Amino acid sequence: MHYDLIINGGGIIGASLALSLQSSGLELALVESRDLSGSTPAPSTQDWDSRVYAISPGSAALLAELGVWQNLPADRVTPVYDMAVWGDDAVTRLDFSAYDAGLAELAFIVENRALESVLWQALRVCAQIDIFSPAQPAAVSWQADSASLTLADGRVLKAALLVGAEGADSWLRQQADIKVKTRPYQQLGVVANFICEKNHAHCARQWFRQDGVLALLPLPGQRVSMVWSLQENAARALLALPAEAFCGRVMDAAHHSLGALQLQNRPAAFPLNLVRVERLVAPRLALIGDAAHGIHPLAGQGVNLGLRDVRELAQILTAAGSAADCGDSLWLRRYERARKEDIFALQSATDGLQRLFNNDNPLLSAIRNAGLGLTNRLPQIKNFLMQQALG
Repeated sequence: MHYDLIINGGGIIGASLALSLQSSGLELALVESRDLSGSTPAPSTQDWDSRVYAISPGSAALLAELGVWQNLPADRVTPVYDMAVWGDDAVTRLDFSAYDAGLAELAFIVENRALESVLWQALRVCAQIDIFSPAQPAAVSWQADSASLTLADGRVLKAALLVGAEGADSWLRQQADIKVKTRPYQQLGVVANFICEKNHAHCARQWFRQDGVLALLPLPGQRVSMVWSLQENAARALLALPAEAFCGRVMDAAHHSLGALQLQNRPAAFPLNLVRVERLVAPRLALIGDAAHGIHPLAGQGVNLGLRDVRELAQILTAAGSAADCGDSLWLRRYERARKEDIFALQSATDGLQRLFNNDNPLLSAIRNAGLGLTNRLPQIKNFLMQQALG
């Protein structure tokens, strides 16, 4: 079976790229290890995904262009109108306001499961995309004018270009022998959802604490989603607490800003790493999403960075046209040049903030808190930071 382009990975980033190219005239295939063929049950009002994303307005616009954003259940999407960030002295504060910036909203909080659901629904009815699911790649070979992907069931798919969208442990990246520098932060990101006593008022709250970064993100109704980046031992100790004690620790860390918290689901955790990929492209291969980069979640920009990869690669391949060789090094180099600066800048900014706050040096503590306070008094800098985050 011959295609112009094969995407390996049908998560949010891979599915978005496939849908972005559905009208490009390219012959497309998507390979995904999970089963995308069945119907997706409607989310229960009692069942909330602890993995959520802060989708920037730019990313929401892209998803709307794909016809999927408007299919999200309205009662599962929460606009963020304000953001409050505290330093580790619990007094210094940096505020962002959509109203002050002349914007409708700063971001939208969306559950991973809800977003994947609407993307997969769109994929299932898209005649321009052949979906191989569930399917696992078993081998790949590279030729001068194409690449061949052999699936575990023996089927062989050929294409001018392969795209790795399988996440941080990208199989295609490994097969292409693209070097990766991974630096563990020695932290776990602890996630959980709560029902809160006080109204969150559509405000995202974040505390840069000496023991890590705590964020409480608004969900529909009186609910919030937590991401708390903690040193591994502290994170495991937190996870081992019974529900009442767990809530008490979070309430204390958040200075009881939302009143009493009631745990809504079982907490989970994932390791945090800085991942720098030597190259975004190789002969007949392009990397997008977490296959191409990994950043600390303190800015909530990981998925938005991946969707910016999608937009750039889709624009380049669409402009090339179906008559062109979409795997030609000319297009791949153009994609890499377009994305390297954005990726490097965001990785450096999040890594720098993590390093700045993840220490107990009293001099640095005074400097970082003073910096937050100064930034809060300089609207030009605040607007610049918002523009970078809005995508």
